[in-house]
Amino acid sequence: MKEFSVRPEVLDFKPYVPGLTIEQIQERYGLTSVIKLASNENPLGASPVVQKVVARNADRIFRYPQNHTPRLAAAISESVGVPEECVLVGNGSDEIIDMLVRMKACPGDNIVCYEHCFSMYRMCAKLAGVEYREVPRGDDYELPLDKMAEAADERTAMVIVTSPDNPTGLAATVEDLSVLAGVLPPDCLLVVDEAYIDFVWPPESYTPVQAFDRFENLVALRTFSKAYGLAGLRVGYGILPPPLAGLLRNARIPFTVNLLAEEAAIAALEDETFYNETLSVVMRGREYFTNELTRLDCKVWPSQSNFVMFRPPMDARQVFETLLERGIIVRHLGSFGLGDCIRVNVGTDDENRRFIQTLADILHG
Repeated sequence: MKEFSVRPEVLDFKPYVPGLTIEQIQERYGLTSVIKLASNENPLGASPVVQKVVARNADRIFRYPQNHTPRLAAAISESVGVPEECVLVGNGSDEIIDMLVRMKACPGDNIVCYEHCFSMYRMCAKLAGVEYREVPRGDDYELPLDKMAEAADERTAMVIVTSPDNPTGLAATVEDLSVLAGVLPPDCLLVVDEAYIDFVWPPESYTPVQAFDRFENLVALRTFSKAYGLAGLRVGYGILPPPLAGLLRNARIPFTVNLLAEEAAIAALEDETFYNETLSVVMRGREYFTNELTRLDCKVWPSQSNFVMFRPPMDARQVFETLLERGIIVRHLGSFGLGDCIRVNVGTDDENRRFIQTLADILHG
């Protein structure tokens, strides 16, 4: 078969490693009942209100959506409390990450992040031919904001902080982020990936978006995949300084957010009942996991997200594989460089109890 020349960066590209699906595990082990606590999805599924809106708009799918999804941008603006011109909606927040890297960073520039984090940042940097600087974490995997500031120089296009962090669940405070933003080089963006920001408590202590007008170099990224239960529709957004948002909006490819995704996201923002019930289930389950995993002699990291990272008192890969055999999918963190740890997201109360009981049987067996 004919081989084609491509950019050198592509030749040894390591693809994103997704979580296993329920169908894969059912087929592999011949199981009928499988629960998935691996991909940080909404434990309640999707809002019934949203499902009705999607069904009601299904007969419109032959139409193109309105470019740049202005109705959703306006709804986000009102919900979040930022000017509409700051909001850029994307096909998941991943699209905004990719656009930022390609449009802000030039050859010879660099991007600063830290180890054991979301692989999308490294992938986008490498594909764009941009240097990716990875700062080591501390002994307990805390967010190394001081070291990130030290690693930034005049060629740093952006410094990326995930807060709450995936996979640890740790979060940076508004004060810490304000200090970091203030010491970065003049043309450097502070990009805060807030995919899990809905689950922090108290919220005013953790999101800089509440004081967006105080920052000149802040970009915040958010998604509808977690708290709003729209992971399958792929819709997220960025909150950017208006001049930067305008440039990205002008240069992007058209119609990246599909028509059903826009309608679903608008409905999700309006459905406060489902949103609040999601937060209640997650907060309750997160506390339950923290207490029960600690009781099982696991090392547990304090989480501000909808998942918990823990280190079991026996081989993590073995625990992960045994859980799969018993119909429970969690995330072994080898792909994050944390092979001795596991991440489990909050499910329903019944799913959470089944996970803890099964884990206890494995550890005490």
